[in-house]
Amino acid sequence: MPDTATPDSTGLPGAAAYAPTERTVPTRSRERASYDKETVHSILDEAYLCHLGFVRDGAPVVLPTLFGRVGERLYIHGSTGSRPLRATGAADPGLAVCLTVTHVDGLVLARSAFHHSMNYRSVVVHGIARTVTDPEERRIALDAIVDQVVPGRSQDSRPADAKELAATAVIRLDLDEVSAKIRTGGPNDAPEDLALPYWAGVVPLARSYGAPVPSADLDPAVPVPDYLGTL
Repeated sequence: MPDTATPDSTGLPGAAAYAPTERTVPTRSRERASYDKETVHSILDEAYLCHLGFVRDGAPVVLPTLFGRVGERLYIHGSTGSRPLRATGAADPGLAVCLTVTHVDGLVLARSAFHHSMNYRSVVVHGIARTVTDPEERRIALDAIVDQVVPGRSQDSRPADAKELAATAVIRLDLDEVSAKIRTGGPNDAPEDLALPYWAGVVPLARSYGAPVPSADLDPAVPVPDYLGTL
């Protein structure tokens, strides 16, 4: 469903931007692409779920998983028995991956079915994922993944013990080959369709949180953490 609405933010390469590459320049709607680091970071930081793509036994695989960002690095964790995480163990060549994050901000309803679309913000990261072995970096990475879901939570829970750490693999993906893509605005109806008697516009979408529900075995004396009230 093609459309040509212009985004409200398009970054240009520069000191605070990622350098475009053949893989990060869109083939369609290039005016929506952004390489601005602040834009990319804001999209990543608002998310906690990513999709990690790689090739396994000659076939593509895409896995939904949690992640955390620390500066110019993304961290992902999983079981040490996971095949893709085992594949990152070799220092050379590591595992070629593509990681994506997407926020859907609105449903764009046009007068024609062809021009229906979505308003969105997305980030695509290409690179080589490698296993993190340094104990301090692993600690930082695991805290970042927990805090990506609920900021402040890593300091309000028991850290992983030796047995749990032994069963957990952490991989790192550097933010080198990165791009964002953003779509905002209303429908892009053809001029000859503007008089058609069909409603057109945008249905905004927003993430919301319900009231925290305590675990059935939680001591009633334990209060709801203040940071949950800021979600």
